[in-house]
Amino acid sequence: MKRIFLLIATNLAILLVASIVMSILGVNTQTMGGLLVFAAIFGFGGSFISLAISKWMAKKTMGCEVITQPRDNTERWLVETVARLAEKSGIKMPEVAIYQSPEMNAFATGPSKNNALVAVSSGLLYGMTQDEIEGVLAHEVSHVANGDMVTLTLIQGVVNTFVIFAARVVAGIIDNFVAGDEEGEGLGMFAYMAVVFVLDMLFGILASIIVAYFSRIREFKADEGAARLAGKGKMIAALERLRQGPESGAMPAQMSAFGINGKRSMAELMMSHPPLEKRIAALKNS
Repeated sequence: MKRIFLLIATNLAILLVASIVMSILGVNTQTMGGLLVFAAIFGFGGSFISLAISKWMAKKTMGCEVITQPRDNTERWLVETVARLAEKSGIKMPEVAIYQSPEMNAFATGPSKNNALVAVSSGLLYGMTQDEIEGVLAHEVSHVANGDMVTLTLIQGVVNTFVIFAARVVAGIIDNFVAGDEEGEGLGMFAYMAVVFVLDMLFGILASIIVAYFSRIREFKADEGAARLAGKGKMIAALERLRQGPESGAMPAQMSAFGINGKRSMAELMMSHPPLEKRIAALKNS
């Protein structure tokens, strides 16, 4: 609750400061108030809807088969291991699923700590040792126990609100500037919408960098949590195994941030996951 309160308070503070700045610049405060409400509703609304349907979306997108009754010893071990790690973390048993993919990956998602899904790829389940898989499962259970799905949703809501709000405020300033130079005509509807679109894109890139930064932080914390739950050696072994494999690429963009192994990028600023080398080094030095 403290994390949620702080993030919401941060969002409100951003909106308040922006409102004051725009008032100083002479922007109509009544229009500003409506824009603030609009930005907050759409900024947070989309994020919370995504969170609410995250399990359903993951199952449909990834083709997850939830294990209700283990069919063999491997599935039985998988369910029992998740149950043990969940109990150790103090959360309710997540749903456990397998999805068909040759790449070694896994993810956790869900609207709350006690309503979550932990899924592993068939490539991971049959391509890693049990110790390595346990390290991966401990990482995903740590994400759930840390409330990372809610945290990332709130962060996304904050930056979404900023993007919606800032793009339209800046477009309004440009429109007022043009109107002052061209006898009050302004940009016109289509030119104004084009400017808003461009600004949405530019501010959206900045927002993506911010979200990616927080995502990388939560990966380090989940690695630390996995080391406590399963042992540092198992988590390091899992990361070493992932480093030897090919780049993650089978996950859709909306799910990649939740996988244990993210896509690599030329610019680390845009990566949802820190480089595996840095994650391994951080564990070894902890």
